[in-house]
Amino acid sequence: MLTRQVVLASASARRLQILQTIGIDPIVVATRTPEKEGGASPQDLVLANAKAKADAVSDRFIDSIIIGADTLVVSDGKILGKPADMDQARQMLQTLSGKEHEVYTAICMIDTKEKKTALGFRKTKVYFSVLSDQEIDNYIATGEPLDKAGAYGIQGAGGLFVEHIEGDYGTVVGLSLPLLKSLANKLGWNL
Repeated sequence: MLTRQVVLASASARRLQILQTIGIDPIVVATRTPEKEGGASPQDLVLANAKAKADAVSDRFIDSIIIGADTLVVSDGKILGKPADMDQARQMLQTLSGKEHEVYTAICMIDTKEKKTALGFRKTKVYFSVLSDQEIDNYIATGEPLDKAGAYGIQGAGGLFVEHIEGDYGTVVGLSLPLLKSLANKLGWNL
């Protein structure tokens, strides 16, 4: 297990909970890093965003492990970020209805003492059921879609819409534990 201070460069309650589940209780530092959008492949964008989040706080800590992460939803080649409002959430859910899409999650880990960085991503396919307008309206009324990439959370009520996935569940939630372990191992950390 990690014995050094860990910093989560994210305000995501889901990511914090996942880390706590495996015995890591990080310092949480919310970043205000503007996320890059468009002009690059989804994997390049998600990697760049995760690295930017980790980099944004790394200079504040001299002997810590920084974890930055980012998640993107891609449907028919179009990136679906967090919806700006309920109307955009409705459009995203209508887009995902009855189709498959991909979720990309990247993690950047920085060892501020050793000045080493490990970066990687995972991709998972998600298959949605066909959603009625009433189902979409009921879900939007919960408020859950408004802070989630693609306007849904698989770990919450949005999980009702998922028929199945191909890949790592943690990728869809926003923090892949197999990826986290792999990156930690590259930097000589034992999880």
